[in-house]
Amino acid sequence: MALPGSDLLAQAESYLRVGSAEEMSDAVTRSHLPDFRCVGWYAEPPAGWSVVIDAEYADQVIPEPLVRRFGVEAFWERWTRSECLCKLADVPMLAWWPEHGLDVPADFGGRWRTLTLPSAAGDLIVSVAIDLSRVCQ
Repeated sequence: MALPGSDLLAQAESYLRVGSAEEMSDAVTRSHLPDFRCVGWYAEPPAGWSVVIDAEYADQVIPEPLVRRFGVEAFWERWTRSECLCKLADVPMLAWWPEHGLDVPADFGGRWRTLTLPSAAGDLIVSVAIDLSRVCQ
């Protein structure tokens, strides 16, 4: 039996679109890029789960303070994944770093996938993460 969301993540490329914020307004979730375009996710997560995405240009220069803190190896892959985990936890990145850096916490019960998405403006590093929805009482 497949884990929740496994098929969804395996086919992630088919659920991602790139365009203007207006064009992506009907996406389930989206990530804004530095050039004002968006990456949109167009698939519903499994019942009771939340889905988030984060995207960055693969050739984007890594700010020097972040290089000093986290290094350059697979930086945008780790960054986008961490951004997704922050979104799922509803925690700002600045609050996440001291405890987790750009790593996945051992107790994270969700799933994620990071992939490279070709784009006319340059390859994108996109992470998609799903986790059980948090219900606020």
